[in-house]
Amino acid sequence: MNQLQAMRVFLKVAEIGSFGRAAASLDLSNAVVTRYVALLETHLDTRLVNRTTRSLSLTEAGLAYAEGCRQLLERLEAIESSVSQSANDPSGTLKLVAVASFSLFALTPLLERYRLQCPRVKLSVTLLHRPVDLIEEGFDVGIVVPGQVSGGTLIKRALFKVHSVAVASPTYLAVHGTPATPAQFATHPFLAPSANVHSAEWCFVDANGIEEAVNMEAAYVVNNAVMLRQAALADMGITILPENHVSADLTNGALVQVLPDYQIKGADKEVSLVYPGRRHVSAKTRSFVEFTVDYFRNKYASTPSSIFTNS
Repeated sequence: MNQLQAMRVFLKVAEIGSFGRAAASLDLSNAVVTRYVALLETHLDTRLVNRTTRSLSLTEAGLAYAEGCRQLLERLEAIESSVSQSANDPSGTLKLVAVASFSLFALTPLLERYRLQCPRVKLSVTLLHRPVDLIEEGFDVGIVVPGQVSGGTLIKRALFKVHSVAVASPTYLAVHGTPATPAQFATHPFLAPSANVHSAEWCFVDANGIEEAVNMEAAYVVNNAVMLRQAALADMGITILPENHVSADLTNGALVQVLPDYQIKGADKEVSLVYPGRRHVSAKTRSFVEFTVDYFRNKYASTPSSIFTNS
């Protein structure tokens, strides 16, 4: 027995007071309506309807059951309406995980504009350096770098690539000298990201495509790009950072690029948007994905490729 359908049929019979008129209202046959009510009575082991050839009335149990059916079906209709609305109207809490070093520089303007467009969505943001299982840890979406996320079938939308550069302060270079080759670079105090971000070996590629790998012994290790930048500004040594993190410092002379004729192999990072590849994506996730992709496409459409490359 389809119990919900049987309850709907019984409630219609109770409201109209007739099997025939209830059948016509529901576009069912009289036999089907009669069978549903009989199945309910058998299921409940209770008579719900007093029938005569000319009239129909509810028993005391039938009156109580009809009221219970009305309340339950109204509640079910409200739940279905709410779920249907939330599937099309972004609302609720969006759980976002993001790579910390990127987020400290570029995430807040994005989130501020998204909230203006979707004010009913609340944001719960977690910044991480470590790998994360998106589904197991309950995140709706991630803004991450390659290898940072796992978790079932994920959909990936590339946002941009960040070019990395070696930098130091003019004061540091005036005292310690400016390295002209990767081998000379390796003799300087190196301000390094944590080991899970990059190994001790760095590979530099010159204008002719010749590679030179050097091991950089870290004098200072920190898992935060903001602190690496501050250490470089404090004349502590040379570091390698995403160019967008230090573009203003390079422009105003607070920092100077070291080995500008070399590319740093494997240091560039692609920042991507990832989310679980479910059949039905929630409105809040769908709206954030669409907004974020458009935001970065427009933001970096005219930015020099030496800093960002649209994907």
